[in-house]
Amino acid sequence: MKPPADAPVPDWAALRADFPILDQTVHGRPLVYLDNAATTQKPRAVIEALVRYYEHDNANVHRGVHELSYRATTAYEAARARAAQFIHAAVPEEIIFTRGTTEGLNLIAYTFTSRIKPGDAILVTEMEHHSNLVPWQLLARRTGAKLLFVPVTGDDGLLDLSGLDALLARNVKIFAFPHISNSLGTINPALELCARARRHGVITVVDAAQSAGHLPIDVQALGCDFLAFSGHKMAGPTGIGVLYGRQALLEAMDPFQGGGEMIASVQFEQSTWNKVPHKFEAGTPDIAGAVGLHAAMDYLDAIGRPAIAAHDGQLARDAFARLARVPGIRLFGPAGERGGLVSFGLAGAHAHDVVTFADREGIALRGGHHCTQPLWRKLGITATTRASFYLYNTAAEVDRLAEVIDQAARFFGG
Repeated sequence: MKPPADAPVPDWAALRADFPILDQTVHGRPLVYLDNAATTQKPRAVIEALVRYYEHDNANVHRGVHELSYRATTAYEAARARAAQFIHAAVPEEIIFTRGTTEGLNLIAYTFTSRIKPGDAILVTEMEHHSNLVPWQLLARRTGAKLLFVPVTGDDGLLDLSGLDALLARNVKIFAFPHISNSLGTINPALELCARARRHGVITVVDAAQSAGHLPIDVQALGCDFLAFSGHKMAGPTGIGVLYGRQALLEAMDPFQGGGEMIASVQFEQSTWNKVPHKFEAGTPDIAGAVGLHAAMDYLDAIGRPAIAAHDGQLARDAFARLARVPGIRLFGPAGERGGLVSFGLAGAHAHDVVTFADREGIALRGGHHCTQPLWRKLGITATTRASFYLYNTAAEVDRLAEVIDQAARFFGG
């Protein structure tokens, strides 16, 4: 998504100063942090929000009537309302706080156990992160349902949607897919996918781990039933995430965990459940994490997610074009429009060796299967190196990446 033509262009170089961790050297070289798909760095605004909460407002939420508990509860519920605004949910009650995308997806898969029967099908794609595959495998095992897959066309990383309607017609109850692939950078057409599923009466689950901090998201416009994302991939703290669900669905679902807060009444023999969303938030939540996530959402929207998406996408396209000139490289994902990451293999070198080589030059990359083992097996590889970009990365860092990977190709190529 492009920012409006009259939108001011952020001063990306100045924004780097908001991230204190970037001001350091690694192995004597200036740090170039390109591991943002795994986790992003945190601006001072988020760090200060966490410190302020712990220094002034720390208390448990909802059950206390003293002043600190009131402040903590107010801050926690304000973060819920902010998250609803961030993705344009209809009401704050459609926001459940989780530990992250993985827990959100597991919550849906577990609570849908009673709604899935033998002979039903669950549809996912061949590009899934394990977090959006294993929970559905477990659900299928519990219920006797079967898994179906939307194929990936090849190294270009696109979904083959020619047979989607035929797949959806095979008694599919749930269709789960990534908004942006964490290993390919593919931006999937979420609006179209949700619309096509809806025509078949299929529940949609969007894995927005790689998109929520980069792209504007409007769950009402998308028409999705569920959407999950993590705070730590969008300049927020670790251990906090958001699961959006349509209120009617959430009210019909069973609880995920039992304990405090999720109950309305407890007797020795049975219990009744609290109202949504508290029904799904058993125990003491990550209050500080929610406060930090609130600060992160404010920070990102002050910059503008359309501008962030344009910036990150441009860096990724430039990196793809520069890396394509490196001898012996194999690039994955679309050459054109893509999310802010590039995955590649280098002839004669394991991905971990490439990452180690780059690390000695101060560049932080990620090597491995990126939790997409089935995809890489289909494409005939076991691991790739991934460079992933965020708002504080620069064109000069893309140049540095290309130089170092070119050196690595010559080194490992002999």
